Order: sequence, then C-alpha cells, then structure tokens
Amino acid sequence: MSDRIPGVPDGVRPPPTDPMKGARGVFAATLILEAIVVLLALLVLPRFGSGSTALGLGVITGLAVAMIVASGLQRRPWGLHAALGLQALLLVAAIVFLPSLAIVAVTFGIVWAILVWMRREVARRMAAGTLPSQQQDG
Repeated sequence: MSDRIPGVPDGVRPPPTDPMKGARGVFAATLILEAIVVLLALLVLPRFGSGSTALGLGVITGLAVAMIVASGLQRRPWGLHAALGLQALLLVAAIVFLPSLAIVAVTFGIVWAILVWMRREVARRMAAGTLPSQQQDG
C-alpha cells in the first residue's frame, strides 16, 4: 500500500494523514443529519403545506433513505457526487410534492456549497504544501 496521498504533487511534503478522510466523515455526517431533518420535517410540514400526497411523502422518504445509504458510500470516489445529486433531487422533489420542504432543501444546499468550498480550499492548500501539518517543525 502506498503512502502517497492523492492531490499532493511530487516534491511537496504530504500531510501525515489524509485530510480528505476527515472531509468524507463530515459529508457522511451531514447526509445523516439531513436525512433526520427531512424525516422529522415530514411529520410537521403536511399541516402547513398543501400537496402532501402519499406519492410525495414516499418519494421524499425514499430520498431520505437514499441519503442514509449514501452516507456509507462517501469513501468512494463518486460519493460526493452522489450526495450532491441527492441534494438536487431533494430540492426538485420538495418543489414538486411538498413546497414547504424547499426551505430545508435550500438550507442544506447552502451547507453543501460551503462544504464543497472548504474541501476545494483544503485540496488547494494541500497541493501547494501550505497546510499546517505540511510545514517543517523547528
């Protein structure tokens, strides 16, 4: 097994641990949290919104279950793409079936945008060798 960390060019000191491993953990935790919020919101939102049909509730519940499954797939190279795709599907399903749930979808959309930006920033700093863990001691 190689000690090489993807995204660190040759000649740049790699960090002692892969920081993307931590990012994947945050992505998985965010998916679990989002699934819980969506499922809990389904208990309250039909009282305030119209269009909460059995089909709509089933689709949105299915998306929440898919988020739980996707949380376990974040170690895969396509895990982040799957999470972002589920976020887009949730927004579309919320608009079509349960418009009041769109607030939750947009809020988590903002969270995901921040997480993706932070991941890119860590990858950029890691490639440049400027992460604190890549600096020479003493």
